[in-house]
Amino acid sequence: MMSKLLDKLGEIVASSKSRFVTIAFWIVIVALLSFVWPQVNEEETSTNNLLPEDAMSVEATKIADEQFPNDAGIPLLIAWHRQGGLNEGDFTAIQSLYKDLNAEPLNNQTMAPDFANIPVEGLMQAASSDGEAIVTPVFFEEATKAGDLQLALDALNENITELTEMDPFNGDITEEGLHVRFTGPVGISTDAVELFSQADLTLLIATVLLVLVLLIVLYRSPILAVVPLIGVGFAYGLISPLLGFMAREGWIVVDAQAISIMTVLLFGAGTDYCLFLISRYRDELKLEVNKYKALHLAIANSGGAIMMSAMTTVIGLLTLSLAQYASYDRFAIPFSLGIFMMAIAVMTLLPAILALLGRTAFFPFIPRTEKMTQELEKKKGKPVRRPKSKSRFSIAAGRLVTEKPWQIIIICLLFLGGLAALFPRIEYTYGVLDSFPEDMPSREGYSIISDHYPPGEIAPLQLIVDTAGADVDFEEMLSSYSIVESVSDQRVGEVDPNVVEYQVTLAVDPYSKEAIEQVPEIKASAAETLEQVVIDNASEQVWIGGETATLYDTEEITRRDQNIIMPVVLVIIATLLMLYLRSIVAMTYLLLTVVLSFLSALGLGWLIIHYVMGASAMQGLIPLYAFVFLVALGGDYNIFMISRIWKNRSYMPLKKAISEGVGETSSVITSAGLILAGTFSVLAVMPIQVLVQFGIVTAIGVLLDAFIVRPLLVPAITAVLGKYAFWPGKLWKKEDVDKQRG
Repeated sequence: MMSKLLDKLGEIVASSKSRFVTIAFWIVIVALLSFVWPQVNEEETSTNNLLPEDAMSVEATKIADEQFPNDAGIPLLIAWHRQGGLNEGDFTAIQSLYKDLNAEPLNNQTMAPDFANIPVEGLMQAASSDGEAIVTPVFFEEATKAGDLQLALDALNENITELTEMDPFNGDITEEGLHVRFTGPVGISTDAVELFSQADLTLLIATVLLVLVLLIVLYRSPILAVVPLIGVGFAYGLISPLLGFMAREGWIVVDAQAISIMTVLLFGAGTDYCLFLISRYRDELKLEVNKYKALHLAIANSGGAIMMSAMTTVIGLLTLSLAQYASYDRFAIPFSLGIFMMAIAVMTLLPAILALLGRTAFFPFIPRTEKMTQELEKKKGKPVRRPKSKSRFSIAAGRLVTEKPWQIIIICLLFLGGLAALFPRIEYTYGVLDSFPEDMPSREGYSIISDHYPPGEIAPLQLIVDTAGADVDFEEMLSSYSIVESVSDQRVGEVDPNVVEYQVTLAVDPYSKEAIEQVPEIKASAAETLEQVVIDNASEQVWIGGETATLYDTEEITRRDQNIIMPVVLVIIATLLMLYLRSIVAMTYLLLTVVLSFLSALGLGWLIIHYVMGASAMQGLIPLYAFVFLVALGGDYNIFMISRIWKNRSYMPLKKAISEGVGETSSVITSAGLILAGTFSVLAVMPIQVLVQFGIVTAIGVLLDAFIVRPLLVPAITAVLGKYAFWPGKLWKKEDVDKQRG
């Protein structure tokens, strides 16, 4: 039934006449939507508020804004540094700068301290204890756009350069001379926007070139190499305005990070789907003279697997919408919609293009039927080269998994299991600055501050308590912690005097694991202190704010998201596999191999990230990102290969069905795997560590899947299980029938 429907679809979109209509329709719809609706990158958000509203640190910020209002605005921190000590000229430049800022404020500037009227000696007292650094702030309006902030920083940069008669913004901060860096919330946000704006075009160009080169190398056809890129390009042309419209209407929130990964995903997964259809089309052209009939057969025979693979990926990616952490949630709609539209393009636009090109698409290695080849040989008077239907790797893999399945299983499990054993040893970080390059100005500014001031001074912890009128002093409790350097005097709320606040300067790095682990301890101690004066629900009247608390909330909420989304993804994939294969046994071992592949990818990724790249920790968002992508995309390869084995089994013995199935699909799976891994590895050009690490782990996972798990481990397990691999489906009893016939 499905094959007939797909064959009919092929006739509708890719006949001798309809091919032109299909292509014209895509051109018109892409042009129309691009004209009417904004592109997605025009609607990107610049907000860094990623935690849900009920997160403790977010609630603490709301209470602080209400009870202890600060109208100064969002701060820019200017870090001044000179090896050996700042001199009088440096402090004079600071005075002159702030005199100018107060006389002629920058655009969107709300306030700048009156350092111009503080004597040089007073500024020296505000410097670090070693006299080598000083931090001076400038405040801007909260709602200022990133572009306007960047213009203000450019003007500030020019002013400081003129006052110091040098360029203090470039050069190694460890070298002699004056160095100035912009950091704090304003500096970090503008740096992040600039990094993405510079990297987006680089990422797109690198991805297109890599896919083009890989396609030419793998298929040795310049025309065929361009065809999938045309399909992906049209799909992106449709997806971008669709997402732009949804973002403009407020239905979704998109950020630069999500769009960057979506671009890579489209080129990687989209090209894979194209190859699944193209490879089948090439096989059909060797059997069918009529190019249209061959194309319709290719759609009928591979379309089901392509649609099922796309559906698996779409639903798997949609599970990210269950996340509370915004960085996960923002990925769900763009990614799933991207894959959905790509699948539509592969099933409609790509066949139309292939119908237009016919056999010419495969030039110079044109697939022909045996009769056509013989006629060409007769015409030329010499033998014509016949393209190989299977690669050496495919033939060898098909033979190995049926002749020596146990050896294959043991070797694969030892290798993958050894890598997976590294998973518990991975260290994670959730710090924003840890994801940026070390030479990024705002990160260098933070380094100046952390190297010359007490570690916790750059990001104090904030304890807010609703005392309900009780007379409670928390200073002694806070000071008892070894990680606490100092505690401020108690502040009383302006709206509710029962609400009090303490600023806590830590004696350790506020972004460190040691500091983060103390957040729940401090909250519990504060609640216990409240309970001593007989206050009910004390834990609900204590909040911890500040960067350290934000990192704690991030870690807790992302862990919660992982614990929910990972099982849901597995259940969804299991259900889809069960419906498609009608086998509980096959569904089980396919799912287990996907999980093993994921854990192995994390283990090998950690070896590269930690020991080769020198990172002390992996970004904490990576496991869930990698899991959803690898499980969903791994399911594509599962379905494409196992469906061929299942189809072969309906009319041939099991071992031959496995051997033929592996031989028929291994080439296209390994080719698709190389392209998908290559596109994800392109993320290494991005300056954001979370994207670099995500690209590395995902690329490794795809390669393990394409070269070990799918062509070797899965078919070997199928061979060992024999007829039980199909239980309880209708193929379960076929083994006995074969034996009886033998």
